[in-house]
Amino acid sequence: METFSLLLGGFADALTPMNLLWCLIGVVLGTAVGVLPGLGSAMAVALLVPVTFTLDPTGAFIMFAGVYFGGQFGGSTTAILLNTPGQSSSLVTSFEGYQMAKRGRAPQALATSVLGSFLSSIAAVTLVSFFAPAMVDLAVNFGPAEYFALAVFAFLATSAVVSGDALRGLVSLGIGLALAMVGIDEQSGAVRLTLGSSQLLDGVSIVVITVGLLAIGEVLHVASTAGSRPATGTIASGRPWMSRDDLSRSWRPWIRGTILGLPFGAIPAGGSEIPTFLSYGAEKHLAARRGRSEFGTGAIEGVAGPEAANNATVATSLVPLLGLGLPTSATAAIMLGAFQQYGIQPGPLLFTEEADLVWALLASLFVGSVMLLVLNLPFAPVWAKLLRIPSNYLYAGIVVFATLGVYAAKSSLTDVVLLYVIGALGFVLRRHGFPIAPVLIGAILGPLAESELRRALAISQGDIGILFDSPVALALYGIIGVAIVLKLIHVARTRAARARPAPQLDD
Repeated sequence: METFSLLLGGFADALTPMNLLWCLIGVVLGTAVGVLPGLGSAMAVALLVPVTFTLDPTGAFIMFAGVYFGGQFGGSTTAILLNTPGQSSSLVTSFEGYQMAKRGRAPQALATSVLGSFLSSIAAVTLVSFFAPAMVDLAVNFGPAEYFALAVFAFLATSAVVSGDALRGLVSLGIGLALAMVGIDEQSGAVRLTLGSSQLLDGVSIVVITVGLLAIGEVLHVASTAGSRPATGTIASGRPWMSRDDLSRSWRPWIRGTILGLPFGAIPAGGSEIPTFLSYGAEKHLAARRGRSEFGTGAIEGVAGPEAANNATVATSLVPLLGLGLPTSATAAIMLGAFQQYGIQPGPLLFTEEADLVWALLASLFVGSVMLLVLNLPFAPVWAKLLRIPSNYLYAGIVVFATLGVYAAKSSLTDVVLLYVIGALGFVLRRHGFPIAPVLIGAILGPLAESELRRALAISQGDIGILFDSPVALALYGIIGVAIVLKLIHVARTRAARARPAPQLDD
């Protein structure tokens, strides 16, 4: 009953006129960046952070959450109509969604995507609202050793698992950690990695890092590969609708996709890409067993399941973000940085120290999901027209907005210079296939890992054994060890298979 009363209080805050406005702005912006390929909700939140410091924290985070949710909803529109996913999480949707569109079934594909996203989001937010406090109660017992182990787990999981290429992921992580160390060390007073520049003594703002890597880096990458060409025309979308047969084929994949997606948002090695592939594979296997598979030619199950899995991860990713201070995606990492900019530290005490903000945020997720249903179901053809904006105008606007936003945050020309330097770094990383997410994770979680390691060693008077005294820490290190061993075995087998000579055919 206490959870009900707290959630009702959250609705009372979320349904105020101003917070409803921020929620609406967030879901509209999120849907827009989700529709436009290459942008993504992470870039949108990064661009908004420097211009929202004058807002009330509750309103700002309601808007950020709206952008996060909206990006997942909108990403499927381009996947279905253009075969170009607006976000990487919508990649699997394009497999069957675009085939449906080519067969004249774009309205059905859009409808099952939007309805599946809505239902899975509502289910996930409900679970988060009622079970996140229980998880936070367990997290209260976490000490410095456990938090350091969680940070290491998040580092390696993001670098090696989510990024795909372990070596490139670790290099990106190292770059992020190096950026986090720039400036004066608060505990020892030592000057680190400033290159003799007094302007860097305060360190590099997380806002500059995120906007530079995601916005400026992406613009430079697009400019180098695509030039200033207008967007491609789209397949006619029509008004989304579903027949009774479409609904009967979609509701089970919606449930299965939601169940698959829920746990992946809550773990540091999660993300929405993995469960979407799992859902697609499961639905394809089940359709083959039934003997009426349309996979490869436009199966509606191949859109329903992955889209439900995709959106289920978004709400559950807020559990480790709010309760443990650990982000599981680039967007969540930027939201963590925004919390810190407001002087708020996510963690076990957040639900008591900032209860009004947390419950208003959770309530706004229900409101935002309804808004997204209204925005996406009848207006998908309108969002599709955003694809007709010439890319040179679109990205020029992003550069101007990013520059003004970073300058307005501190009125510092040094930050603007750093913005473009880090943007150039982001361009180089993209050009050579290095992932961006580990850089963000390292830059934001690096200070947390360092401070918790120092706290643990201070408590034990320098005895490193304290890092391995906790069962939770040992379990996390054990998972890391098993993952490394399995990775090495896989690499060894791959090399052995390549080195094995091909069989000779007898004459």
